[in-house]
Amino acid sequence: MRKELSKVYEPQEVEGRIYQQWEENKCFAGIRDAKKKPYTIVMPPPNVTGQLHMGHAMDCTLQDILIRFKRMQGYAALWVPGTDHAGIATQIKVEEELRVKEGLTRYDLGREKFLERVWAWKHQYGDRIVAQQKKLGASCDWDRARFTMDEGCSKAVRETFCELYEKGLIYKGSRIINWCPHCVTALSDAEVE
Repeated sequence: MRKELSKVYEPQEVEGRIYQQWEENKCFAGIRDAKKKPYTIVMPPPNVTGQLHMGHAMDCTLQDILIRFKRMQGYAALWVPGTDHAGIATQIKVEEELRVKEGLTRYDLGREKFLERVWAWKHQYGDRIVAQQKKLGASCDWDRARFTMDEGCSKAVRETFCELYEKGLIYKGSRIINWCPHCVTALSDAEVE
């Protein structure tokens, strides 16, 4: 008996299964090959503040087009994925959830308990963001995924800052900064509303 084709495209019937095959067969693995010229993209990591938005989808799609094109041209192409802790933005999300659901503040919990909540948030939403990127078909080398708070990344940042400081390229000084009295922390210009 023949099964009739659906009149409309149903991606849930096909795409998840195909993507899983791609992952199992390491189709996106960035493999060193001395005969091939390397081409690498390091994903600007999305914040773990909930879910991807249309800007993330567009950025992810453009990077995917580039990396797939370079693979087809014969490059040893590597797309390194990651997520960003987004310190203040994540803190605000967790504090909001605490206030709305439990009527508590971070001070009510104390530092250690609050950090536990932030890490729980990261695991929940960081995994969700990666799943969303996979649903988009992102051809990243997922075995090389990084999180900005991973020890290797943090160590590299510390070493780089020390090196730049020793070379006199960065310095410590008194400057006017953006300060959030609610969060009790400095803010970047991008975080000021």
